[in-house]
Amino acid sequence: MTTVLLVRHGLTATTGQLLTGWTPGVGLDDRGRAQARALGARIAAVPLDAIVTSPLDRCRETVAELVAARGPGGAVSTGNGQASRVPGPVTDDRVGECKYGDWTGKPLAELMKDPLWPVVQAHPSAVTFPGGEGESMLDMQHRAVAAVRDWNARLGKDATYLICSHGDVIKAIVADSLGLHLDLLQRVVADPCSLTVISYTPLRPFLLRLNDTGGGVTDLLPQPKKPAAGGAGEQAVPNESDAVIGGGAGSAPAAGSVAAAAATAQGAGTAPGAEG
Repeated sequence: MTTVLLVRHGLTATTGQLLTGWTPGVGLDDRGRAQARALGARIAAVPLDAIVTSPLDRCRETVAELVAARGPGGAVSTGNGQASRVPGPVTDDRVGECKYGDWTGKPLAELMKDPLWPVVQAHPSAVTFPGGEGESMLDMQHRAVAAVRDWNARLGKDATYLICSHGDVIKAIVADSLGLHLDLLQRVVADPCSLTVISYTPLRPFLLRLNDTGGGVTDLLPQPKKPAAGGAGEQAVPNESDAVIGGGAGSAPAAGSVAAAAATAQGAGTAPGAEG
């Protein structure tokens, strides 16, 4: 399977206030840099065959923090005593932000009053953003998915790589992976510096993580080859495109996870949403 780690850029000073789009010079703020450093540390042990980024500053700066977390030269241990270096980040315009045309740079509070806003929310497949530079959301999805498929083919079926992109772009890629109509796009969430992971097989993609903003990544590390079924105690190996039936056993728990789960259970009386 080819596995892609989709990372949304970290927070900027205008996130949630302005529709930045392709406005140049918008980089991460202190919160965004902290987010990117934390994510970089969390995924530092995952070997990557490539890092692909949107050309926009906020993505390039996020990627810089992710690479820095891997140490000098971007080296990462492969688990066999050797170090693997991630190739330098590659810019791909196809995973750049949606081109919002005349909406670019406007306050979201103002755009919410525009007659096009409810269409974006409920019927995005019908939306083309106004102005000569405006793009349709369908065209945005097509170019982004084409980029993923192209990189999948280029890197091969055993590759794991990372794409740093934008919220609407990641949501569109996820919708495609789930076979969802683009009009269901807004049911997907991609928070700043979240991790979404999709594995692609010849038959279908599998959405492994969605909008992950914390937790371990041991299930993303290379796994030892499993022997073919037949002998006593050997695990059956299904076709790589087959979905799990009956729920499956999941990933092996990390050391200490049983104790952590027990501690969590003991504190389960905390009210939902309460902050520690």
